[in-house]
Amino acid sequence: MTRRSLRDCIFKLLFRVEFIDVDEMDEQIELFFEDLAKDSEDAKAIEVSEKDREYIVFKVKNIVEKLGTIDDKLSEASEGWTIKRLGKAELAILRLALFEIRYDDDIPDKVAVNEAVNLAKEYCNQEAPAFINGVLARFCS
Repeated sequence: MTRRSLRDCIFKLLFRVEFIDVDEMDEQIELFFEDLAKDSEDAKAIEVSEKDREYIVFKVKNIVEKLGTIDDKLSEASEGWTIKRLGKAELAILRLALFEIRYDDDIPDKVAVNEAVNLAKEYCNQEAPAFINGVLARFCS
């Protein structure tokens, strides 16, 4: 899988966090991979290597573990917008990107921001990419 595909999977798993109890995340991860492996009429099954699966699970679990800290930082940076007021997709994207900026030395800040904006263009409304870019810019050096 490409880095972009990996990030897309991580985003989709993080999106679920707002709808489940965090204790159910392991089960959600298993369901997610089962769904990827199934053929549907609209899309082919996606094969995920063991290495890619480990990367996705590792990253999701690390982000979920740091949600409190990440959300506090996002609240500070998104003036006038509380975490509860943000759209669920926007929040998942911001959480992923901020984790990459703060805790993942393998991903340059500019790449994390650019990929977050691209996810927002795909999954959010028209205004979201600019908003996400503005919030994340506050964390980049």
